[in-house]
Amino acid sequence: MVFAISVEMLEKWIGGKEDEHCEFKEAKHSFDKNQLVEYCIALANEGGGYLVLGVTNERPRQVVGSKAFSGTLEELKHQLLQRVHFRVDAFEIFKDEKRIVVFHVPPRPIGTPLEYNGKFLMRSGASLVSMTTDQIKKIVAEGQIDFSSEICNKATINDLDTKAIDLLRQLWARKAKNDTYLKKSDLELLRDAELIDSDGGITYAAIALLGTSAALGKYLPNAEFIYEYRSNPASIQYQRRAEFRCGFLLYEDKIWQEINSRNEVQQVKHGLFIEEVNAFNEEVVREGYLNAVCHRDYRMGESVFIRQYPKLLEIESPGRFPPGITADNILDRQNPRNRRIAETFQKIGHVERSGQGADKMFRIMIEEGKSRPDYSKSDEYRVVLRLDSEIKDQRFLSFLDKIGQETLKSWSVHDLILLDDIRQGKVHKMDERIRQFIDQGIVEHVGGRGKGSRYILSKKFFSYLGEKGAYTREKGLDRGTNKELILSHLKNHNSGTIKEFEAVLPNLNRYQIHSLLKELKSGQKVKFVGPKRTGHWERINN
Repeated sequence: MVFAISVEMLEKWIGGKEDEHCEFKEAKHSFDKNQLVEYCIALANEGGGYLVLGVTNERPRQVVGSKAFSGTLEELKHQLLQRVHFRVDAFEIFKDEKRIVVFHVPPRPIGTPLEYNGKFLMRSGASLVSMTTDQIKKIVAEGQIDFSSEICNKATINDLDTKAIDLLRQLWARKAKNDTYLKKSDLELLRDAELIDSDGGITYAAIALLGTSAALGKYLPNAEFIYEYRSNPASIQYQRRAEFRCGFLLYEDKIWQEINSRNEVQQVKHGLFIEEVNAFNEEVVREGYLNAVCHRDYRMGESVFIRQYPKLLEIESPGRFPPGITADNILDRQNPRNRRIAETFQKIGHVERSGQGADKMFRIMIEEGKSRPDYSKSDEYRVVLRLDSEIKDQRFLSFLDKIGQETLKSWSVHDLILLDDIRQGKVHKMDERIRQFIDQGIVEHVGGRGKGSRYILSKKFFSYLGEKGAYTREKGLDRGTNKELILSHLKNHNSGTIKEFEAVLPNLNRYQIHSLLKELKSGQKVKFVGPKRTGHWERINN
């Protein structure tokens, strides 16, 4: 996947808190190529991130612009691939007419520390240093640790609930379409599922999925789910609380029943018809809490919490993201922390709803016109999934419905994310997929070229909805009319600033407005007066 970098994202990085996944370098005139390689290695070792040239690192950060690698980015990407052996994307962004270069570095492979010239590099402040032996060992161990496959030494077969084992048997037989599973003894079934070893040792996966309440109390007390409902997000007091402490298979449906009993229904108009959409989609919610079972850190003492509000659902699980996984790459990488549990889910038909189906959550949420799953509250100690129930754009939902399921199935989740970003006016850079959408009549290019360009959903989108006027408004006025509006503003008020022009032309971004002003200046219609940062525009009376 190619990540699109917007000016808005850049501004958030510049003004935000220190970010371990973002490195700023002034690099006004140049940047050493060897140093670039070293930073790519270091960022990859730390989970991936961004190297930004043309911004000072000291706070408050200043955009100074960079001439580094001008006109050579495509060649440079090929050279980096040959030297670091993974793809690094490079982008040019213009802010206040200053060129900024952004390199997007992917995370290293799970369990594999990367080296350059014999050094396993990481960042330390503004410098690069070699990793310690312990740090290297920790990375190597990532692919080897699976708590759920370890044996719980004191547990016996009597610690597993017979109803849970029977449910496992039925689910597995149905998924495999093989009735022989129904005839297997408990021991034979559990061995085949690798939930017990050849000596009858009980794995922690077996305890978590099939254990009795007493067994979880003795061996894995933190493997519980706590559900809370609050009618108001600001309320401290909950109106409903339920605790689940036994084998997960015994209560996974009960969790959904708790949520669904308070699941509000939203009405969506499709032409002459009204469709009802649940606030919280069952497939999305189940995917969310199955992920918690697969990915949580069972060595931490906390439980999994599900907090439901009328328009928001939060699933909080102990432990940071599994090694190699971040909120940015969760759609492209899989590394279940508890692999034995994930493998069991695969056997019984939960595979699309286990820890490897985040793309399904994103797809469904976008197709329902809702905000995408949000992991922004996650930190070093917990992963927090937030699901917003509000339908943000009913028109977009209707548009996807008109397109049809066959077309939607042919699109990847990244295609849908791109369309969603275009809908929100966040895309200003052409790539191959946008070109394909344009060819299909899904997307249109408006505005100027380069930094002044903009992409919108096509005329077809608004025609589907019977909103031709809205299309005209979204596309914006023609350049001549836009220039006349600027001149009219200057005539009425004697002067004008970019901020004022943004109010006059709300459908245009700052770069598009600069492009219009540049044309007016070339035509000797306007002039800029005063210092660059505090000056203003005036009309020239010819």
